[in-house]
Amino acid sequence: MESDGSAGLTKSAAFKLSEMGEKSKQLGSAMREPERQRRVILVIVCIALLLDNMLYMVIVPIIPDYLTDLEDARAAHFHANSTSDRANHGTSNRGDLDVQIGVLFASKAILQLMVNPISGTFIDRVGYDIPLLIGLLVMFVSTCIFAFAENYGTLFVARSLQGLGSAFADTSGIAMIADKYTEEAERSRALGIALAFISFGSLVAPPFGAVLYEFAGKRVPFIVLASVCLADGILLLTVIKPFSNRTRENMPVGTPICRLMIDPYIAVVAGALTVCNIPLAFLEPTIANWMERTMNASKWEMGLIWLPAFLPHVLGVYITVRLAAKYPNLQWFYGALGMLIIGASSCTVPACRNFSQLIFPLCGICFGIALVDTALLPTLAFLVDVRHVSVYGSVYAIADISYSVAYAMGPVVAGQIVHNLGFVQLNLGMGLVNLLYAPALLLLRHVCQIKPSHSERNVLLEEGPIGLYDTIQMEERKLKRKGLCTTSNARLVDKNGISERSKSEEDSSGPEYI
Repeated sequence: MESDGSAGLTKSAAFKLSEMGEKSKQLGSAMREPERQRRVILVIVCIALLLDNMLYMVIVPIIPDYLTDLEDARAAHFHANSTSDRANHGTSNRGDLDVQIGVLFASKAILQLMVNPISGTFIDRVGYDIPLLIGLLVMFVSTCIFAFAENYGTLFVARSLQGLGSAFADTSGIAMIADKYTEEAERSRALGIALAFISFGSLVAPPFGAVLYEFAGKRVPFIVLASVCLADGILLLTVIKPFSNRTRENMPVGTPICRLMIDPYIAVVAGALTVCNIPLAFLEPTIANWMERTMNASKWEMGLIWLPAFLPHVLGVYITVRLAAKYPNLQWFYGALGMLIIGASSCTVPACRNFSQLIFPLCGICFGIALVDTALLPTLAFLVDVRHVSVYGSVYAIADISYSVAYAMGPVVAGQIVHNLGFVQLNLGMGLVNLLYAPALLLLRHVCQIKPSHSERNVLLEEGPIGLYDTIQMEERKLKRKGLCTTSNARLVDKNGISERSKSEEDSSGPEYI
């Protein structure tokens, strides 16, 4: 009887194991479906971007107070001969501390700016998944160091490491979205979702960090972020399996980043991304002191002033995505309109006299940034599709460089401008730069008229769509097989993947690209 019972238990266990195996196989096959895998990839990338921007901004309410406590503790051991010496020492220490905080905040963007040319080339060579995993790993290590750091040097190392991780995670994540979503409407929508997560992370991180720092200590906010980062990395390893996925080996070699940088259209877009983010990058480190000086703002008002701007940013993303789906050839106009809104809003910031008034121009700045980013980030992928090879690592490394230039200058340069010229002049200058740069986007109006074809890769191959480069090559092969590539109707494709017709046909029907 006992043997019969044990045999029954063994059969039951074997049946459960086989059932679990079948379920895991079904899950694995489901994850291999292109549409479902694209959604999971979008979730992974959005979490990575959320984490990076939360870690970027969560230190804003924590580090100045923490470094001040460290400085006070060190000053307690300082003994001077006179009271005046102590006062002079305290004043100089305060000035040194402001410089240290500014350098610490800027160090992430500076290292990110230096690493991006290398990371973009690396991503083009090995694909998007492995660099994303490297970025998440470096961000996890950086967050752990932040949690347990007890001096300025260790905090500086952690902040710099975050810039290294961002150079890989941000660039590869955005490039992966552009690679998986090849149709312009889908690509704009997916990148819009990613931008919404970036905005949410940047705006919710300061109150998140302040509350946890106040009630649970310095380590808890960073431990929470490190745990989410670890979970995102495990999800990436489980779903995408970066070390076993070798489909990237069949892709064409991407255009070198140096060639992309001298492309005039890409240069115009990169300049717009830098200019439109200067007001946000320069106001973040300076607006709190100005609020305290001019409107006697409380701590909670200074901490929450950017939070209402989240809704206009999401609204700007939504409006741009919907407009781009209906009128995709007007992406340049949406970006120019956003820069005009940013310029006008920046000029009105110094006129505000209380917290309620200040909300409106800051919301206008974030709304304008949403228009510019949502319109121009997909445009970068589009320009690579029609003018170069559809590999996106280097072009989004250029976009990351554009952001890093603004945020590297912000903490260091903005304070000096306010000190030497004044807060009013700073805002008028930023607004004027945006207003003057907006007409430069008119240069994109002709290239935005190009009509890319709908990708046929998902019809001709078992894999999901990769990019327009493959589409061009496959359509040419298909036309040749059908014998339709005659002298009268053949479409030439140059080395950049651009289709050309005879001038008379182009004049009559407008430019059209396969």
